[in-house]
Parts: sequence; structure tokens; C-alpha cells
Amino acid sequence: MPKQITVEPRSFQVYTRRDLDRIPQLQRFSSDELWAMKAVAQVLPFRVNRYVIDELIDWEHVPDDPMFQLAFPQPGMLPPGELDRMVDLLQKDATEQELQHEAKRIQRGLNPHPAGQVELNVPHLDGKPLPGMQHKYRETVLFFPSSGQTCHTYCTYCFRWPQFVGLDELKFAAREADQLANYLKAHPEVNSVLFTGGDPMVMKARVLRRYLEPLLAEELDHIVSIRIGTKAPAWWPHRFVTDDDADELMRLFEEVHQKGRHLAIMAHYSHPRELSTPVAQAALERLQNAGATVRCQAPLIRRVNDAAETWADLWKRQIVLGAVPYYMFVERDTGPRHWFEVPLARALDIFTVALRRVSGLGRTVRGPSMSATPGKVLVDGVAEVHGEKVFVLKFLQARDPSWVNRVFFAKYDEQATWLDELKPAFGEKQWWFQPVIKMMKKQGWQPSWGDRSRVRKRVTHFGHVEWE
Repeated sequence: MPKQITVEPRSFQVYTRRDLDRIPQLQRFSSDELWAMKAVAQVLPFRVNRYVIDELIDWEHVPDDPMFQLAFPQPGMLPPGELDRMVDLLQKDATEQELQHEAKRIQRGLNPHPAGQVELNVPHLDGKPLPGMQHKYRETVLFFPSSGQTCHTYCTYCFRWPQFVGLDELKFAAREADQLANYLKAHPEVNSVLFTGGDPMVMKARVLRRYLEPLLAEELDHIVSIRIGTKAPAWWPHRFVTDDDADELMRLFEEVHQKGRHLAIMAHYSHPRELSTPVAQAALERLQNAGATVRCQAPLIRRVNDAAETWADLWKRQIVLGAVPYYMFVERDTGPRHWFEVPLARALDIFTVALRRVSGLGRTVRGPSMSATPGKVLVDGVAEVHGEKVFVLKFLQARDPSWVNRVFFAKYDEQATWLDELKPAFGEKQWWFQPVIKMMKKQGWQPSWGDRSRVRKRVTHFGHVEWE
């Protein structure tokens, strides 16, 4: 008989930047350290709940504790001059307007929306842009429900940090599920929808139902999978176990499964400790019992999980608990990247050593993977070709579907942390895909959105569209 996990209900309590002085555990820090935390929290989003504070952070080892680094603002997240400027304003009791003006100036220098999210990813319906959606890869549409534009706790490395700091003109959100359904009806080449944010799991079950139910209609049977990107299983696992609508949420997931859609919970587990508590394990079990597959992904973050043994332990725990190791991402080129990024060469070493320590069941994971402008680029290895040491790169996903699984080469660079810091190998002046990306930007269109004139009317029962 499997062991029954008993979990006591817990009320959700959250702290934001205005509450830093109210967190008892922070009293161990000096006044200068607290001022620095407050200054960073003026620029980058901060929100943490009591579960993370009480159950995940080892307060005897702060500030080096990985969960503390992952949840609380760190002075090094801002350049020294910017940090000093914000501290000075706070200590002088600057007005909220002055603080916001300075914060926005800093924010706009942090590459708020990388990888062409604004200029390339937003699709159109009937000639009008759909700002609450992204369609970067032909078979997959991302949807940003307006009710899910926050999280139970913010990760300090978050690449979608502009969602939470008031950069309204850059905020992706959609208020109506009808837009999503109508777009999908017009694009039978799409077979997967990813709900993201923020975190869709902050929504009540009844609200989430409004978004999911339209996707279960027979006329949308080309939608094979529904994915929900979430950190809730790590940051607030009570959402699936003891929250007042947890049972209702599980019934909704069961309905999705019974309607023949594959329901995937894309869980963001950054460290093995997030899987160590009884409630985290109970959450996984409930999700799986409701018919969901839990696939696990996270970026490689310096000071949090930049060690092979950490990843090997993480993947092994996921396997034991019935989850699927899915992706190791490279920290995106946005926000406080200088504090968290790891060179690609080291990232590959960490991934390779960790992979050697798990069985074939753990080798479902892919990485290190960069979600860059042209697509998801895998750093697949290092080789020597014609006497030149090179990175072997491969497209796992791409704006142009014909690029998928294509291998290409970059000069080996021990310091490079992102695709735009790499140079093509073998004397090439530019990447072969760069002219195509320029054309997409100029024309405001990309192959991923589909060209109905090229699509045959027949769609197979697996959701695959036959192209002319």
C-alpha cells in the first residue's frame, strides 16, 4: 500500500516590498543590508509567502542559502551605482513618484522583453493584434490569462519580471477566452496551448474553467495538449491539496483528461528542496491522480543550482515521485542576468556530469537550452572540426519550422553566456538565420503563424496539419 501523506491546511500569507520590515527572519541582517534589499525591491519584483519562508529557506545559512537567493532581493542584482542611487532616494524619503521614475529608468535598461516577444511573437486575428497571446512556434500558442498575471512567490531571476513592475505597455494579458478559441479555430496547425503568466495557478478553479472549457469543444479537436506553466507545486503546493477549491481544481483537470486532451503541468522546480516537503509530494500525487502529467523544468541559476550534484539529485527525486525531467534552461538575457548567469561552457559541463548520474529514465531532460529570438537553441556539445574547437548547437524549436533539429556550429567561447555572444564557426560573417529574422521583423509576419493558403483542409486525428 502506498504511504498516505497527511497535510494540514494552511492559510496563504504573502509579503511584498512594503512588508520587508515585518518579516522576523530578516532581523538578523544589518541596517545597510536591509536598505539594499528595499532598494532592489523598488526596481525588481518581490513577493514571498509564509510557506517559502518557513519551510524552504534554511535561515542558518543565509544569504548563501539557495532558496533565499531564489526568493529574496540580493544587493548584487543591481549595478553598484544604481543600487546606491536607489538606497539614497529611500533614505531621503523620496516621494513615490520620484522612486518610480528612477526605478523605471533602471528597468528599461534591463532588456525587459527579450527574444522578440513584443515585435515578433504577438499574432493577429482579423487584422488586429492579440496582445494576450504569443505564437512563436507553429504548433504551440502561449496564452496569458489576465487573471493569472502574478505568482505565489516571485523568483528573483524571473525572465517575465516586467509583468509585475508596472510596465503596463509591455504587459501581456488577455481578458477573454473567446479570442483564444477563435484564433485556434483559424489555425488548425496549432496542436498545443500553453497557459502561462505570471502563474495561471493563482486563479480560482472556476476562473480557470472559463479558459479551459472552450478548448474541449469538438471543433478544436486539433488541440492535442493543454499545458499549464506553474511554480505553484514548488512555491505553494497547498494549491492542489488543501486550498478551499483544491478538489474543484482536481475535478477540472480530470475533465480535461477525460475529454481526450493531454494535460501537462509544466512545473518549475529549481532545487531538490522544493520537492522535499510532505505537501509538495502530496501535490504531485494529486495532480497525477487527476490525469495530469507533470513535466519539470528550470533555468540553471548561479548561487541556486549551479552544481551537477544538485541537478542529478533534482532529477532523481522527480523520477521517484513520478514526474518527468524535461528542460534545463539557460538564464535569459534580461533583468539581473549578471547576478545569475552561467557561461554556456560551464552550463554544458554541469548538465553532462549530472546526466551521467541518472538512469535512462532521467535522460528525458534536454539542455542547456536557450530560448533565443530564432528559437530554442540547444548547446549539444563541444567538438573539434577541421582543427577548430566549436560548440555544437541545435534547434529544438524554431520560428521557421524547417529549422527544427538543424545542427549548426559556433566558435568555442568559455565566457559566452548567450547566443548573441557567440560567433559563427568556420569564418562565417553572420548566422544563416539572421537575414530571415530581419525579414520577419520588417514584414511583421512569421511562418509560425501559418498561411491558410498553404494548409490543406484535412487535419489528422493526431492534430497534424498537412502542408501543400
